[in-house]
Amino acid sequence: MFCIIGTGVEEIMKILSVNAGSSSLKFTAFEMPEEKVLASGNFERIGINDSLYTIKINGEKIKKEVDLPNHTTAFKILMDELIRLNVVSSLDEIKGIGHRVVQGADHYDKSVIATDEVVLDIDSLSSIAPLHNPAAVLGIKAAKEVVPLATEVVVFDTAFHQSMPKENYLYAIPMEWYHKYQVRRYGAHGTSHKYIALEMAKKLGRDDLKLIVCHIGSGASVTAIKNGKSFDTSMGFTPNAGLIMGTRCGDTDVTAITYIMDKLNISPKEMDTILNKQSGVYALSLGYSDMRDVTEQLENGNEDAKTAMQMFINRIVDYIAKYYFELEGVDAIVFTAGVGENGALERSLIAKKLAFLGVKLDEEMNNKIAGYKEISEGVITTADSSIPLYVMPTNEEVMIARDTYNLTEK
Repeated sequence: MFCIIGTGVEEIMKILSVNAGSSSLKFTAFEMPEEKVLASGNFERIGINDSLYTIKINGEKIKKEVDLPNHTTAFKILMDELIRLNVVSSLDEIKGIGHRVVQGADHYDKSVIATDEVVLDIDSLSSIAPLHNPAAVLGIKAAKEVVPLATEVVVFDTAFHQSMPKENYLYAIPMEWYHKYQVRRYGAHGTSHKYIALEMAKKLGRDDLKLIVCHIGSGASVTAIKNGKSFDTSMGFTPNAGLIMGTRCGDTDVTAITYIMDKLNISPKEMDTILNKQSGVYALSLGYSDMRDVTEQLENGNEDAKTAMQMFINRIVDYIAKYYFELEGVDAIVFTAGVGENGALERSLIAKKLAFLGVKLDEEMNNKIAGYKEISEGVITTADSSIPLYVMPTNEEVMIARDTYNLTEK
């Protein structure tokens, strides 16, 4: 089937966007190029007891408990369900499968076909992203086995940030570490930041924008975008840099880390677990990693929650201020992801700290775009604010689908 877009003719395809975790498999099925969502869902606890999956289709939610020993089984069940639910009539209808890959290092500045060589390369980078790249490899291999005729595409979170100038991605450490061991700033959430940059260019009718995009969720990053390209970003060699996050510490004095390793006689692996899974807001608030819980505790007068919130906000403002001066002014600041899209309190606190730049918050509008209400995006500053603050939902899945469609069509 084909459709006419502008003066060209484009083939209608069914494409899957996939995000494989070590014990999970999230997917969204699209009809492209219309970007129509056909179904979405999540396979959970793969390789663990009490595994299950949920599929959303036509406003309904299907939930089943089933044995999921590995990702291949999950893919097989997913394909069976897509056929049973009439999303596709056969596997041949699925023309492309796009996979989110967190770490592509400086090997890739764009999405590519998942050749055997590319998959080996992704696997070789697992030491930089041990929580993510091995799972992505499992997902790609499972998809190739179950849907062998589909074009497999990989979309890297790090690709968007490859446009950063050298002075923004190098660390002031021995250069041998960079040349021999690839230690540099790579960033993350690139697919999300790129989506927001494209949407803002459409919204404002310009490509030469200077933007600060705040992707704030359990994982969080701030990116300075110049003329549609990443100029600087808060995450570093790994996603545990920059902002204070749900369970990640963000920027920390490295000597404090080696000091504690010596005092407690713990291994690098043990310390890595502490810094990634037992730190951040979770550590500061004594057990609460979700900002909704922190807000509730704050309202109840919990002093630890108050400190956690203050530090969380301060770090975001630090990066916004830094990038404001790096970009020499900005056209807009954009909030996205879970907290960015729904956290009215957090956005309000950030805006008040930016008042010195002439930012003026529209409290009524800010409160309307919060807590998963009907209004999901808009400008939350007044007309006379020096910098407009936008709230815009991100859509990493559609970005994966777009790249997969384009590479499959070629």
